[in-house]
Amino acid sequence: MKFLMVPGGWQGGWVFDAVAAELRREGHRVEAVTLSGLEPDAPADADRPPNLDDHIAQVAGMVERSDGSPLALCGHSYAGLVIAGVADRLGDRLAQLVFIDAYVPDDGDSCWSLTSDGFRELFIAGARGDGRWVAVPDGLDPRARPHPMASFVQSVRLGGGSGGTYGRTYISGGAWAGSPFVALTERLRADSGWRVHEIPVGHNIARRDPQGLAAVLGALPPGPARPADR
Repeated sequence: MKFLMVPGGWQGGWVFDAVAAELRREGHRVEAVTLSGLEPDAPADADRPPNLDDHIAQVAGMVERSDGSPLALCGHSYAGLVIAGVADRLGDRLAQLVFIDAYVPDDGDSCWSLTSDGFRELFIAGARGDGRWVAVPDGLDPRARPHPMASFVQSVRLGGGSGGTYGRTYISGGAWAGSPFVALTERLRADSGWRVHEIPVGHNIARRDPQGLAAVLGALPPGPARPADR
């Protein structure tokens, strides 16, 4: 299996380094994305921050360039919007779609509309400097970068999918304080079309339990969920 991994807000592909190392030891291939605007160097044009469509197009291009091996597209947090948009365009290229303590949107949803009041306040406070970039919250890795506000507020456009039969998996970080995902997790547990796993270490699962996350990902079959798999 090949894993294409998309980080959440403020973070780069480096957040998956330990997870990728575990998966590679088991013979899997892994590519971790740093979304545009989140590169280690300053963005090419700080006055034109990328939006959600830009991030979807970036990851879709990577999927299109893949070699046809079974592909698991994984997204953490904000990146749930990104991978949903990619799957809507290129679902026939995917074996698995994996949401890692992430937002799972319907057409017209955004990170802003799906998140909690606490996170909306954090976005607003973080963007007070210029209205374009949301400052890195306290406690994140020093490699984290300001996140483009446009990508948090833009609605995703989902047109009904490209006909793919990929499996759908949700990996919850548990009921951490302030989580906007608790009700979503319970709803998906009751949906036979989803596999649901819980790694109750909080939101940043890749950092706090890379071995546990790699174990769940590595056990995914290259195909859709069946009742016996759940």
